[in-house]
Amino acid sequence: MDKVAVLTHILKQEVIATLLGGELPVSVIKSNRYISPLTTDGLAIDRNAEGNSLDGALQAALTEETRCVILTGPEGSGKTTALEKLVVGWAKGEHFQNFSYVFHFKFRELNSLTGTLSLETLLLHHHGHVPPESLPLILQNPADVLFVFDDLDQCKQSLDPSVHTLCSDHSQAASMSCLVASLLHGSLLKGAAFVVASRSTGSLKFLRGTGVKVLGFLKPQREVYFNRFFPDPASAEKARIHMEKTLGFYDICTSPRFCWTVCSVYKSLMDAGGKLPETLSQLYVQILVDLIKSLSLNEACSRGLVSALGKMASHCVLDQHSSCTEEEMNSFGFQQFLTSVGVFLQVHGDQSDRRVFSFHSSLMQEFLLAVSFFCDNSTPGGAEKMLENHKSHAKFLDLFLSGLSEPLQRRPLESLIGELNSDQLIDFKKWFKSHSQQTLQGFRREDHLRCFHLLLQAQNKSLVKEVIKPPARIGISYGDLSLQDCAALNYVITCLGELEELNLYHTKNLTEEQAERLAPTMSLARKINLSQSSLSPGAVSHLASALSGGITKELDLSHAHLGDEKLKLLCAGLRDCKLHTIKLTVCNLTEAMCEDLVAALTSGTSQLCVLNLTFNDIGDEGLTKLCQALQSPLCKLQDLQLHSCKLTAASMESLSAALCSGQSELREVNLNLNTIGERGVEALCKSLQHPLCKLRSLKLFDSDLTALCCPHLMAALMSEHCSLSELDLSVNDLEQEGALQLCQALRQPGCPLEKLSLQRCELTEQVFKELGSVLTSGTSQLKSLAVGINAVGDQGVKHIWDAVAHPSCLLEELDVEMTGLTDACLEDLCAAIRATKTLKSLELRNNSLTDASVPALVEVFQDSENMQEINLKYNDFSEEALSIMDECDKITY
Repeated sequence: MDKVAVLTHILKQEVIATLLGGELPVSVIKSNRYISPLTTDGLAIDRNAEGNSLDGALQAALTEETRCVILTGPEGSGKTTALEKLVVGWAKGEHFQNFSYVFHFKFRELNSLTGTLSLETLLLHHHGHVPPESLPLILQNPADVLFVFDDLDQCKQSLDPSVHTLCSDHSQAASMSCLVASLLHGSLLKGAAFVVASRSTGSLKFLRGTGVKVLGFLKPQREVYFNRFFPDPASAEKARIHMEKTLGFYDICTSPRFCWTVCSVYKSLMDAGGKLPETLSQLYVQILVDLIKSLSLNEACSRGLVSALGKMASHCVLDQHSSCTEEEMNSFGFQQFLTSVGVFLQVHGDQSDRRVFSFHSSLMQEFLLAVSFFCDNSTPGGAEKMLENHKSHAKFLDLFLSGLSEPLQRRPLESLIGELNSDQLIDFKKWFKSHSQQTLQGFRREDHLRCFHLLLQAQNKSLVKEVIKPPARIGISYGDLSLQDCAALNYVITCLGELEELNLYHTKNLTEEQAERLAPTMSLARKINLSQSSLSPGAVSHLASALSGGITKELDLSHAHLGDEKLKLLCAGLRDCKLHTIKLTVCNLTEAMCEDLVAALTSGTSQLCVLNLTFNDIGDEGLTKLCQALQSPLCKLQDLQLHSCKLTAASMESLSAALCSGQSELREVNLNLNTIGERGVEALCKSLQHPLCKLRSLKLFDSDLTALCCPHLMAALMSEHCSLSELDLSVNDLEQEGALQLCQALRQPGCPLEKLSLQRCELTEQVFKELGSVLTSGTSQLKSLAVGINAVGDQGVKHIWDAVAHPSCLLEELDVEMTGLTDACLEDLCAAIRATKTLKSLELRNNSLTDASVPALVEVFQDSENMQEINLKYNDFSEEALSIMDECDKITY
């Protein structure tokens, strides 16, 4: 095979250059500006690197064992240029020298071949570089042959082997699709190798081989590309950043073709001192204006050409045609434009009666469809019907319509083709407003985001405020946003000026780029929810910057697994912000980060009042450090959640000292699930008796307490300086002796306790009797009592029912879950509900009430004026009884 002829043929191709087609592969190769696109495996950017660049991936994939490589990627991702580079490299002797023959075919050109032909005919007459005398060698040595098929998605007929009679004879004539299917499925020239490039298409399911997915250009490749395009590095940086940040469609920015188009338009505008486009619609208006100007048409002809292109676009979208014949083109109104459509369309085929026409870019196809809609006098059903008809295959149509509906964006185009149809514009705007308002009243994340994209394209601040007002449900979870979603959401929120809650729950990987785009929105959000999320260090830095100087009051990073280093970055923003609450539950924090928290809390500008460190292993050393902040007059912390933080009695002295310092503002401390023990409680109780201690709530759920702790607690509760109104001692072995000592304190006239939890504390009937006596004493302030999971049965709980019925009882909430209640308690229970003037909430889960109790329960709860909620879950009720309970909306079952 004549490699020189192959090389000459490729490098001397004469193809019309256009803004829409991207830089011609031959131009890229000859000018040595080729940058290999990325595959899914990596980020190599050196054009000579084999690593995970496309070139390297192809060479690694095509082996003696793997004879077919299937290259997939979106439009403009660099597949065609990469294949031409492959063939040029082979012809120059740079790679794939194990193949003696390389045949490069493009389906856009093969589609012009009609009728039947044999493999021999295809190779001899439609390739052009095979001397007839070489053909027998090719056919006898298939392992030396590599076929390169580009644009497989353009194949007009199926490659399903079941619909063809596959051929094995080199001289047998068959249809083009049958010939290709026979080659790919091995019945013809078995042993040959193949590289096939295609967009995602159903035909791929019929192929077997190694798949290589093309990503195109990520940020490093774009940087290299723009720097090679623009002579001035500052101009290159300005253009790239503007494209990435402003246009808001980052998946499109991965396309080398799109990058070339943008660079070409931007360079022209920058050289002329013009303003760069703010939206995708403005970009394509500029492209269309440049293309029309290049044809020097008058206004009527320009409008006629745009109308014809719009009709062709609609035909291609609706009928899923990638190309059109000349006859079809004439039916669209192209008769007078066929000699000049090359700037808009690809033209394939040498003979006029066999020529086919297709769009260079699906984006331009959809943009022209949008323009033609606004050019028409009327469209049956208006914008809604038009969008409904095209929605399955037109991804950007509504976005282009939104952009064109704004006068500022369409004005340059109207100067060439005349004003767009006012009725169509009004119809679209009417649909857009009603559709957006209806969408934003719902809870579908995808629909919300699409609406934001439309508003971004419109670039109309007053429209945003008109569309987004109550009852719009801005604040549903928008987790896992793409970069373009971030840009759209950020535009909308900056137009609104503030956001009640930015809900990014369960964002799997918030990158630095995403956080950078969202930073203005973060600074305008009163609450940020990033629970169950994963943040990169760069994202944390942008979050910290957004908090600093922003209006955010609450930040939820629960289960974000930050780690100490990321928290250090975050603390930089905590020193100068309006943050009131931060939740850091399960964030993999240790005592090492406590110094950073101390610095933030004592910065003098921190407003932090609530700090939740639940399920972090800060240990005693960590809490001791935090106590330094608590003793500072600059620390405003009021609520400290230390649930399951590996704490012991060793750090309670430090906490007690802080509480007594006179500087601490702490009102609530949660020490649940720590090993506090008697010594720890003793230290805490000393602070509770101190006149400078302001603590109102102390939670010691499952904290290794016994009856030995109760004398200390009793002394604290009876102290004249104690201000504790809530105490949780649940899941501790207090037993009868300890609980009775507590009751002694509760009976004291000055005891401030209003909420007491004693669930699963090994309480006895005697304790319940004493609690009942306390509740009716006239001195108790208790309004909430939880004594569930103590097996005292009906007789034990009867003391509580009797107390509830007493006029001196102030209880509003009562929890007697899993206490062994049966139907025998019904009379006492109902009597208590009828008599009480205060009880609002009753917890009766996990008892043994049956259907027999249901009618009376429903009746008494319905009749009660003050009762608001009753939980009867997990009792022994039948389906029939549950249906009866439906009659009372206060009952949960």
